[in-house]
Amino acid sequence: MSTGLHAAAAPGPATDLPQLNRTLRPLPKAPVRIVHLGLGAFHRSHQAWYTQQAGDADQWGIAAFTGRRPDAAVALAEQDGLYTVVERADTGDSFTVVGSIVEAVDGADLQRLTGLVAAPGTAVVTLTITEAAYGLGADGTLDVAAPDVATDLALLGSGSGHPATPLGRLALALAARRDAGSGPIAVVCCDNLSNNGAVARQAVAGFAGAWDSGLAAWIDASVSFVSTSVDRITPRTTDQDLADVRDACGYRDTSPVVAEPFSSWVLSGDFPAGRPRWEDAGALFVDDIEPYENRKLWLLNGAHSLLAYAGQLRGHSTVAEALADTECLRAVEAFWDEAEANLPVDLEIASYRAALLARFSNARIAHNLAQIAQDGSTKLRMRAVPVLQAERAAGRTGAAAALMIAAWMDYSVAATFQDPLGEEVAAANRLSGTDRTKGLLAVVDPLLAEDTAVVDLVESLCGTMAGSFPSR
Repeated sequence: MSTGLHAAAAPGPATDLPQLNRTLRPLPKAPVRIVHLGLGAFHRSHQAWYTQQAGDADQWGIAAFTGRRPDAAVALAEQDGLYTVVERADTGDSFTVVGSIVEAVDGADLQRLTGLVAAPGTAVVTLTITEAAYGLGADGTLDVAAPDVATDLALLGSGSGHPATPLGRLALALAARRDAGSGPIAVVCCDNLSNNGAVARQAVAGFAGAWDSGLAAWIDASVSFVSTSVDRITPRTTDQDLADVRDACGYRDTSPVVAEPFSSWVLSGDFPAGRPRWEDAGALFVDDIEPYENRKLWLLNGAHSLLAYAGQLRGHSTVAEALADTECLRAVEAFWDEAEANLPVDLEIASYRAALLARFSNARIAHNLAQIAQDGSTKLRMRAVPVLQAERAAGRTGAAAALMIAAWMDYSVAATFQDPLGEEVAAANRLSGTDRTKGLLAVVDPLLAEDTAVVDLVESLCGTMAGSFPSR
């Protein structure tokens, strides 16, 4: 076991992590300089892991806040923020105790959130709040009429409410920073969205503008929105994972996180109040992030979505299982061909594709398709629609990208799933024939639903993943 902390002695059998604090944390905790919204497994396997590897990690503690449920914060707080990252390779597991999260807090604790964001020493706010939480409409602006957004705006307008959405909470916290005169700050979006820094800016500024125009002006002048491309497969933790940590490490950890050995973080933007030396752990800072975003969103995330829907329709439950199905593999390769045709040639796409096949085939990473399938209407806008549009603009069919959408449509009537537009999906599914196809396409992208050729193409592909993948 490697610790990454200051381990002075091997733990005894079945010791609780809190009892190890004197061994694992002989030095004071790092001061909070990063506030994170969206405490979950991916944040702990990625941004918190990178922060621990930074050469100046002792100056950069993270206060991580949960979303709608406090459970993760309660469990992690009982372990003083310590948890184990299990890197799961084909050849075996390695274990690292991570201690960069120095506070784990219930997201509903707005007093602590506003206090920390307003503190002069806080320099960075990072976000993993899921794609759906940004709430942008088809026109790229915040949908202020969405029920949860409208409720939060009303609560904040009353002067006495407690917002429940990440946008509402962040707007309230930024208002506290403005009022405290604590100066500029960076907001770093780590969700799987194209140009995610601009998406975060639109969402946060849109919310602020609908509540307080003065706050919106301050955000425009004082908040930097950093775009990132993040990558590390992080499946849900199981009871067996807890047992594996106990058996291998000799202590009980209620909050370990399992991840593949591979990790990537590409960032673009300004940090007006400073940042950790994340490059020490391999993070890459670039001027133009769009090519890296598209490579990851289309090749990795796009393939994941295609496998999530087509794989489950064919009876599979994990990425590795679906990829072993020749029909699913052919569909993925065809989609990759389309995506590659619309990416710059200097991104080493061939080696990236080969690495993805190896990563996806790691059967020891149980990456569940049902988990990936959630929030499909939002994800497809970023993963399938741009490739389909680019292919058709180039005079090609875009059949492989269209197949991803068709498989989602089939899945939407074959399984119970989570989607921010679930009511709209259900309403479309009550239609029949071409009307149903157009209705579902409109949920993903209204312009596609108006293109008769695209409607016909998608409709022709519905149902095909139960049999053979159609030739292009």
